[in-house]
Amino acid sequence: MTEYLTRSERMKQPAALDVVRAVAEEHGVCIRPLAKERIDLDTGRVDIVPVPCGSTVASVCPTCAEKNRRLRMAQCREGWHLTEEPDFTPDAPSDDQRELTAYRADLVKAYRLALDEGDEVGAEEVREDVAEVDAELRQLGVRGSLPSLEVPLKAARKRSTKRRQDAPNLPRRPVSKRTVGKVFGGKYQPSTFLTLTLDTYGKVRSDGTPVDPATYNYRRAARDAVHFAALLDRFVQNLRRCVGWEVQYFSAVEPQRRLAPHWHAAVRGSISRAELRAVAEATYHQVWWPEHDEIKYSGDNLPVWDVRAKGFVDPQTRKALPTWEDAIDQVERPAHVTRFGVQVHSKGILGGTEEAGRHIGYLTKYLTKSINECFDAQTARQEDHAERLCAELAVTPCSPQCPVWLLYGVQPRGARLSTVPGKCKGKAHKRTTLGVAGRRVLVSRKWSGKSLADHKHDRKTFVRQLLADVGIKPEDQPQRVVWNNVEPGDPNVPPRAHLLLSAVAERRRWKAEYTAALLASAGPPGSSATPHAA
Repeated sequence: MTEYLTRSERMKQPAALDVVRAVAEEHGVCIRPLAKERIDLDTGRVDIVPVPCGSTVASVCPTCAEKNRRLRMAQCREGWHLTEEPDFTPDAPSDDQRELTAYRADLVKAYRLALDEGDEVGAEEVREDVAEVDAELRQLGVRGSLPSLEVPLKAARKRSTKRRQDAPNLPRRPVSKRTVGKVFGGKYQPSTFLTLTLDTYGKVRSDGTPVDPATYNYRRAARDAVHFAALLDRFVQNLRRCVGWEVQYFSAVEPQRRLAPHWHAAVRGSISRAELRAVAEATYHQVWWPEHDEIKYSGDNLPVWDVRAKGFVDPQTRKALPTWEDAIDQVERPAHVTRFGVQVHSKGILGGTEEAGRHIGYLTKYLTKSINECFDAQTARQEDHAERLCAELAVTPCSPQCPVWLLYGVQPRGARLSTVPGKCKGKAHKRTTLGVAGRRVLVSRKWSGKSLADHKHDRKTFVRQLLADVGIKPEDQPQRVVWNNVEPGDPNVPPRAHLLLSAVAERRRWKAEYTAALLASAGPPGSSATPHAA
């Protein structure tokens, strides 16, 4: 006889979908897979396949986030202590690439002639031919941007590159193509672990909150966070010019307790503390934007779109607001200058040591969390501090296209009827980023010569080779396939629980094959992983 359960006891029992998700997470399967349609071009078979969501945030999908973190760890480990220069010498252009480029040059000349003669039909035909040639060049392996058919009507605006008087000068050395560090004592080739922090905005307590919130510079804190990525880029440029070689780095942006972003970087090669401090002190980033210190429009008094003027106008006077180009022409001094603080921490690390592994783990520790999740407000004072910073970020322009500019009486670049004054969808204004709109992980181009997709492919190749060495043949996979997105409400798409169970079964089969391959490759002492030929 079945035991009687009360309603409260039944409500405590786990739901079926929760059990399925727990099993999926236990076996390393994405808990929120995307359904994709896979068409086998050889057989015509159509399957609905679960595809991992690829989220990097554990609160969304812990399995995908952890996989991404481990790939980042492998990427950091592979490039940090390289002893030989990676080869990035480009291949010589092929004959087909040369011929197509020469043909494209003739098309550009024909396009200019058609425009001069007013032949719009002929010009449009040439545009289509150039688009086809560009697509073919891409297929032939030509990278980079090709010259545009249209000649820019206005020259690029130039700003003075003269250094500020309040910033110390740095030595400028010719940058050699070397990327690996020097060897000391004939056998030691250390690298560097570096941490940089933004400047102070006022005294803070041990919990990161300001001692005096009334004098704490929230405006400067918000602007520094928005332009932090540009400041880092400037620092790397200055560092390479100072030391005289192409410094390579793997880095992550994290929030401090006071919610200001700071930078952890694994830098290849050894750089002295004195040089790092000097470069950080001399690095700054000037923001050549219109002044945005005083909000001119707020509440119900917001600029409105005028159809005849094709732009935003003052709601009272109906006078057109200055466009972005007009406002930039009036800029005579930078609206903001971002700098680093005095805290510069660096440490030499030898490759292959326990200390190197510990620092790689520390560098990638918080990559499974969004920036705001790294900060857990436990007191009302911390919550108020975060709220005031987010409020300031909401009225801080993040780009020339930001609709927040309308609050300061400037039309953003590309303004149109659908633009809502003060409402920007950019990442810098979201609470999950705390102003850091760029990428969390920043990796230099010559770090390891591999992208994240390359590292993922290396892992797959290793497993497949291991299976092949012990004679385990994986199930045949379609070779020529086409992937399509499924339409919402498609009756052929199974429920999510079915997708999860299907992915779990597939993962269990892979794991069984991999475990068998490991056992077979180990074998008894003196035995071979593969049988000898008779």
